Amino acid sequence: MTGESVGAVVEVEVGPVAHGGHFVARHEGQVVFVRHALPGERVRAQITEGAEGARFLRADAVEVLVASPDRVEPRCPHAQPGGCGGCDFQHVTLAAQRRLKAAVVVEQLHRLAKVDVEVQVEAVPGDDDGLGWRTRTRLAVDAEGRAGLRRHRSHDVVALEACPIAHPLVNDSGVFDRTWPGITELQVAVSVTSGERILLADGTPSGRGRLTERAAGRDWRVSGAGFWQVHPGAADVLVEAVRSALEPRAGEHLLDLYAGVGLFAGALAEDLGREGRVDAVESDESALRDARRNLHDRATVRLSHARVEAWLRTSAPQACDLVVLDPPRTGGGKGVVERLARLRPRAIAYVACDPASLARDVGTFIGLGYELTGLRAFDLFPMTHHVECVAVLRPRAESS
Repeated sequence: MTGESVGAVVEVEVGPVAHGGHFVARHEGQVVFVRHALPGERVRAQITEGAEGARFLRADAVEVLVASPDRVEPRCPHAQPGGCGGCDFQHVTLAAQRRLKAAVVVEQLHRLAKVDVEVQVEAVPGDDDGLGWRTRTRLAVDAEGRAGLRRHRSHDVVALEACPIAHPLVNDSGVFDRTWPGITELQVAVSVTSGERILLADGTPSGRGRLTERAAGRDWRVSGAGFWQVHPGAADVLVEAVRSALEPRAGEHLLDLYAGVGLFAGALAEDLGREGRVDAVESDESALRDARRNLHDRATVRLSHARVEAWLRTSAPQACDLVVLDPPRTGGGKGVVERLARLRPRAIAYVACDPASLARDVGTFIGLGYELTGLRAFDLFPMTHHVECVAVLRPRAESS
């Protein structure tokens, strides 16, 4: 095999999708992860990372010789090789994007959890073209003070005049209309419910420091750059999926772990009734303050300011009925999973934004006597490789 250096252009047949928004190809026996391609295509790909002897190379498809029928023209001029890293799949039809994401979920669960599943990635109601959905955007600022996004796997900033996947309230916020001298990072958050906007320049808010969101029949306060789902329809979709997964009953005890501003705790507390109980655990102090405000009328909810694994080790009850596990992208991890399994909940709803982390934790749960009894996936991040899953885990019959 002759190694290819960065900048070299090679001709390859493109294979299956891989986790991370690229596709697997081979050149003279070496694996090449190609962006801006599609399975079945023949492309000329320019090497962007790697060297002779490396386990794999990275590349961009700079010329399509044989195109897939799923290929379309990107809506954004920056969604191309050398452009910004905000989108992975603008060159792919929405239907094909969802098939690709489903394939990644299936492959990760098979490889990391040894579980074979079938799943379809569901569209969020009202999402017709996959554009204009992103209500929270983190932007970099270039040397000339212009707001934009970084190139894929690079610190270089691509200045933007607008972003097609950003919500119109973000594009109309003025963030792209002026320069930002002396600023390195901007964060824009908008509420479709109230029309409110928050702009943070290097972490400092300009004007009102919180938003009002609406989901699950309630208003929610979210402060500063606090976490809230970026797709306007996501919160309602996830609450419905978690409620359907857990089938909460009056009088049961629920743990809401990584509770954020209290969305799942607040939505499900009503299902559990006056005799029910919710323990909601969150480590971020700002989110916890919002949760206290959001759940002040939920007398059955107890909020704890703690890291989840530490709380499970020192403060958790001896048993519980239900769990909502909504960890960050890195997943819950072995320690959290092991301690949850000891509580023997009858059902766990695992809300996951990373299929690999989900698969690793599912594999751990299986080794501790649980089984994956349900899985749904949602296209909360169109045009990107990201996908949200809600997995249901229950004790195996012989383990209950």
